[in-house]
Amino acid sequence: MIASRGVGSERNRYHVIITIVVAALALIGGLTAHWVLRRRLEETETPSLTIRDFVLPLQTLTVFVLAFVLVTASTSNGKADEAARKEAGVVDHIFEVADYAPASQRQRLQADVVCYARAVRAYEWPAMADGRGAQQPSTWTTDFRAALKQMGTEASAFNMLVSADKERSEARQTRIAESTPAIPSAVYWLTLAALAFLVVALALCLPRKNVLLVTSGLIVLTALLTTVLLVIRDVERPFSGAIQISPTALNGVAEDITDDYTAAYGKGRLPCTDKGVKKNA
Repeated sequence: MIASRGVGSERNRYHVIITIVVAALALIGGLTAHWVLRRRLEETETPSLTIRDFVLPLQTLTVFVLAFVLVTASTSNGKADEAARKEAGVVDHIFEVADYAPASQRQRLQADVVCYARAVRAYEWPAMADGRGAQQPSTWTTDFRAALKQMGTEASAFNMLVSADKERSEARQTRIAESTPAIPSAVYWLTLAALAFLVVALALCLPRKNVLLVTSGLIVLTALLTTVLLVIRDVERPFSGAIQISPTALNGVAEDITDDYTAAYGKGRLPCTDKGVKKNA
């Protein structure tokens, strides 16, 4: 778990550093070019296109790309959060419906649900920082289905449990799928390149008068655009970074159903550890 978080954190830190360095170099390079070439820019008398003629299209392109990737990242993040909350609700529902299962399978079914929630929380959540799932929760879903087969289709709760388990599986798959970046790396680097070119172009257009004031404005604009790009990079990875989806809903459900299970069958009767690992028989 710690290793998974470490790898995800290292990757995020790498992209943050690269983004800041590229934006800073673009700003410094643009300002340097302005001071070096300003006399030539002022002395030119050609009526052909100048750098200023490219600023507006470049601004439009940069804003358009930023808006596109921001909407894409936000949509993916929202789907991941919705799937996580839905899964938590379905897990709670399955535990309650299992109360209507025959006595011979009831405890086993409810134990599988509790252990599944624990395994997702302890292993799959950290694994999603790297855009992948974990095997530990599948141990309990497999055992849950085996218990359903033993229960038989004649049981009154069978159809409800099968339907609820299907919803849980779909929510889990959506959650895992949305943990991967929604925006291809090529699009992100293209956006960063557009930002860098825009900053350089604006720096080349700085006037000779009120240079300090306008330069300060350019620095602020660069900082804002860089921040937006970093936020996009963070949001498109819902389960890692500074803005991440935490297992709050699942934690609450896991604690509630654990208490209910303990009240019904006694303390220490679960077949798994606090992390959802199967105990040795």
